[in-house]
Amino acid sequence: MVLSLRVKIAAKPQAPGKALAGGGGGSSFNQLLGIKGAARETNKWKIRLQLTKPVTWPPLVCGVVCGAAASGNFNWTLEDVAKSIVCMLMSGPFLTGYTQTINDYYDREIDAINEPYRPIPSGAISENEVITQFCLLLLGGLGLGGLLDVWAGHDFPIVFYLALGGSLVSYIYSAPPLKLKQNGWIGNFALGVSYISLPWWAGQALFGTLTPDIIVLTLLYSIAGLGIAIVNDFKSIEGDRALGLQSLPVAFGAETAKWICVGAIDITQISVVGYLLGAGKPYYALALLILIIPQVFFQVKYAS
Repeated sequence: MVLSLRVKIAAKPQAPGKALAGGGGGSSFNQLLGIKGAARETNKWKIRLQLTKPVTWPPLVCGVVCGAAASGNFNWTLEDVAKSIVCMLMSGPFLTGYTQTINDYYDREIDAINEPYRPIPSGAISENEVITQFCLLLLGGLGLGGLLDVWAGHDFPIVFYLALGGSLVSYIYSAPPLKLKQNGWIGNFALGVSYISLPWWAGQALFGTLTPDIIVLTLLYSIAGLGIAIVNDFKSIEGDRALGLQSLPVAFGAETAKWICVGAIDITQISVVGYLLGAGKPYYALALLILIIPQVFFQVKYAS
């Protein structure tokens, strides 16, 4: 259940030495989170952690929290807290770690152009070691999904199947022959579903029942996730163009793509304001609108 949100519009790839210049604490911290500017490491466990990109786990953890809260059945008992933590581990370190690792594996040719200092193109870790890593993370995540179903007493293993479905989306997003990321619209929406809908559904299914209105709302918010996912495409324009991937910045240019990005986010959120008004919840609608206004202000200020 799968977003590293780093804006590097039309970023040019750097040589490993330049990219890693100015190491020290900040560079090591970047390495720990799995973000750009990481220190050159030989410790395999640190490299493995870098491949899982821990900086991308928090959105999934938040999704589980939202789903558990929306279920109406979460209680601050030791057992419920323990269940939610296991669900967060499944969604974050295991399945997002799987997603990020398999994405790096299938992106190794693009990274050789855009980010040649990354672990796989730089040779810091072998391809066989990477394959072993994402297989173990996948098995661990699916195992936790099954455990949660047993723990919750589900007759139908819904958490397991959500984990399995999310893993399949992650695979076809990165791997041929489908490789959804080749199309900016489809790939980014799949990413939005993985980061927003699936962890929410897992948290809600663990403690309660998925309802049609929740499914619709989370899928709607996944359109906003499409906009957020575009941010990550700006840093890969050169490599995507060279290998024929039609990311939105490649297809429309960076200038147009940035407005598609903010438009997808804002229009989705404003649509939810309308949904809340129609559902007879004007105060929630007003609260969301108040949060959207400064967002739009800063988007216009810094994107113009």
